[in-house]
Amino acid sequence: MHSGSLQALWVGAGGTMMLHPQLSVHFLKLFFLNIARFLNIVRTLPGPAKKMTSMSLLYEFTKMALVPYDGQVLSGLKRFHNSSTTYTFSNHTIRIKQDWKELGVAAVVWDAAVVLCMYLEAGGVNLQGRSVIELGAGTGLVGIVAALLGGDVTVTDRDMAMEFLKSNVYDNLPKELEHRMSVKPLNWGVGLENYSPFDVILGADIIYLEETFQDLLKTLIHLSSEHTVILLSCRLRYQRDHNFLDMMRKHFTVDQVHYDKNLDVYIFKAWKRLREEF
Repeated sequence: MHSGSLQALWVGAGGTMMLHPQLSVHFLKLFFLNIARFLNIVRTLPGPAKKMTSMSLLYEFTKMALVPYDGQVLSGLKRFHNSSTTYTFSNHTIRIKQDWKELGVAAVVWDAAVVLCMYLEAGGVNLQGRSVIELGAGTGLVGIVAALLGGDVTVTDRDMAMEFLKSNVYDNLPKELEHRMSVKPLNWGVGLENYSPFDVILGADIIYLEETFQDLLKTLIHLSSEHTVILLSCRLRYQRDHNFLDMMRKHFTVDQVHYDKNLDVYIFKAWKRLREEF
């Protein structure tokens, strides 16, 4: 790409800023140079410190990004800075609060979540009376819809997102359905002994950080029995996303069951492979 044609947006906790074409080139170079320098320092740290520092860095970079600007990107990003967004599922109006500034990607509604809700509402899988867990629930939209459709739902995310998640869930769930819902912290790969297998596992746009793939896979395996159905809704942005699906196929049968061409979102259905399938 020629430097004269490059224009970029800085998307961060403080907002969105368009960069001048020439500044974009220099900013890109500095951005990636500083990442490389930081990673070189991290490599010299002892094990526990290295892991904590790396995860802190990953979290910060999920809250900010430098993206090419093509004229439509800005309008698409503005919706993430809205304080709330409204949906109608299962004859209920759901008003979801968003907080990009404080919680970044965990506190906005992504297209993959909306597509998964539509798939569930259309009867993609029967949730009535079944135990359901949502991983990386974020705003809680998918879990709320799952409860409205009759599931006994546990929505999970990292500790730091708990208060925000609880607020959205209990502000939108009818009082008579609150007994069907619980909100719990779950860091993938950690404290799994506190959870038993579920009938259905849901995840919307949780396949994006390669560093989390092993822990996510470990979590999916632990939470699954031979009867568990997993539904993962996602965009396939990079080769690493395909790589995770290949990792899953070592333990699960994985099928594409839906594709929304307007939003470029896939839904994959998975279940544990029987020993004789190996």
